[in-house]
Amino acid sequence: MSFLTGRTRVCGIIGDPIEHTMSPAMHNAAFETLGLDYIYLPFRVRREELQNAIAGMRALNIVGLNVTIPHKVDVIPLLDKLDPLAEGMGAVNTIVNDNGVLIGCNTDAPGFLQTLRSRGIEPEGKKIVILGAGGAAKGIAFILARAGARLVILNRTASKAGGLASQIAQLYGKSLKAMESSEGNLAEALDGADVLVNTTSVGMVPDVGQTPVPAGLLKPGMTVFDIVYNPRETRLLREAKAAGARAIDGLDMLVWQGALAFEKWTGREAPFEIMKQAAVKALASEK
Repeated sequence: MSFLTGRTRVCGIIGDPIEHTMSPAMHNAAFETLGLDYIYLPFRVRREELQNAIAGMRALNIVGLNVTIPHKVDVIPLLDKLDPLAEGMGAVNTIVNDNGVLIGCNTDAPGFLQTLRSRGIEPEGKKIVILGAGGAAKGIAFILARAGARLVILNRTASKAGGLASQIAQLYGKSLKAMESSEGNLAEALDGADVLVNTTSVGMVPDVGQTPVPAGLLKPGMTVFDIVYNPRETRLLREAKAAGARAIDGLDMLVWQGALAFEKWTGREAPFEIMKQAAVKALASEK
């Protein structure tokens, strides 16, 4: 990285915890590759300090911030504007400082969609089953509904799945199924499904022996997308491959959401492969 100057522009990420974020590795590699006088820093921000942190963004003229757990919803009232997707989802993962006007955006959901499309999968008309109804599921369900997919949402708590389904139906005028994630319901939902998306943390480090779907329900011709990226090959993806299904891990989604944020801050096309290589290296160094 080139040395810092009085003109160096600052970006970063706020969250708690923040120690294991891949974002500084990805963004700083991209800045260096393109010769941009920017730096990206991680900031641990506790819930009670969020308001001060956003005031600090204004005061220090920080160009952009990524926002991660637990601040994606709580940050909204502290911003000046929201883009339509962030407003519809009620979640922000990227802030753009446009000459003192703080704009909340969401690149998580478009990052997911970009990953699907980069594999030649166009969601329109496809039956897509989503496991989970938390923040990640919400963004993915919103963007898939907007892209014309036929959705089924399963969650351990049926009422939470139903609540998300109602939100999407209200916004897009589409009816969709919502069910408790029992084995019987999983079997019903996966019958004829084109894509299965796991948005839960089941199978993530350290619980790598777990899977949200019995192997017998995975079929050839199905695409299984697990948004977990540590480990890159979860038990779900391993068993999907063994069943003849197509497997997509969560790393590309992580990199795409970062790349889309990078483009908002710099106005330059993000060097996706450079950012991905940096993320892979950072993941490997954690082991």
